[in-house]
Amino acid sequence: MNNMGMLPQLFSAMKKLAGSDMYISAGIAPTVKVHGSLRALSEHKLTAEQSLALVKEAMSEDEYASFYRTKESNFGIFMPDIGRFRVSAFWQLEKAGMVIRRIETEIPAMDDLHLPPILKHTALEKRGLILVVGATGSGKSTTQAAMVGYRNQNSSGHILTIEDPIEFVHEHGSCIITQREVGIDTESFEEALKSSLRQAPDVILIGEIRSQETMEFALAFAETGHLCMATLHATNANQAIDRILHLVPKEKHAQL
Repeated sequence: MNNMGMLPQLFSAMKKLAGSDMYISAGIAPTVKVHGSLRALSEHKLTAEQSLALVKEAMSEDEYASFYRTKESNFGIFMPDIGRFRVSAFWQLEKAGMVIRRIETEIPAMDDLHLPPILKHTALEKRGLILVVGATGSGKSTTQAAMVGYRNQNSSGHILTIEDPIEFVHEHGSCIITQREVGIDTESFEEALKSSLRQAPDVILIGEIRSQETMEFALAFAETGHLCMATLHATNANQAIDRILHLVPKEKHAQL
């Protein structure tokens, strides 16, 4: 990262507000998403030149050369005493911009989230399919991270996660944890899932089930003696069942 000085201030403000994402784009002020709502960090809108300068500041010279050529760039930034961030840079209307995701490194405890005690037992299961269901912003990823954290403290084995993007970074504890991000470490959920069993996982975490193929992988993992955790977007239990049925071929409904 180049040393121009503006980004550390923006990152610090983002952390102080507990923002999840920051938007850098010409025509708007640097803006942070906080609990689903957008909050501008300045009264002044960025010019195209200022937006480009911030994008350049986030990158090394080699990264910027590649970005200028390919028009896309995804990379991580670590800032001591501030945190880890995932950057997705792009061009729009011939102007450079980026979206910055703050990566949580502090794994929430299940007790702090006041989750039902039965989830501690569920997180330690040897096999099966665990679906964490809810609407956007309802805490699916946070709940899932807490369950992985609990298992990491109270069990042993290999936990493999496939996420888009990675929202919580887990450290190795009683378990070995491998985290792969779609677009960075693998081309797609499907490609990562195809090779996952060759990596000898005990637990496979899928960030979100979005396609029929991913749902079929999740069911297959559960059927072959693995524990599979995943999130599914739905607003209630009935909608969740409808989504599952929609993602599973009719000829396989009897197996559910």
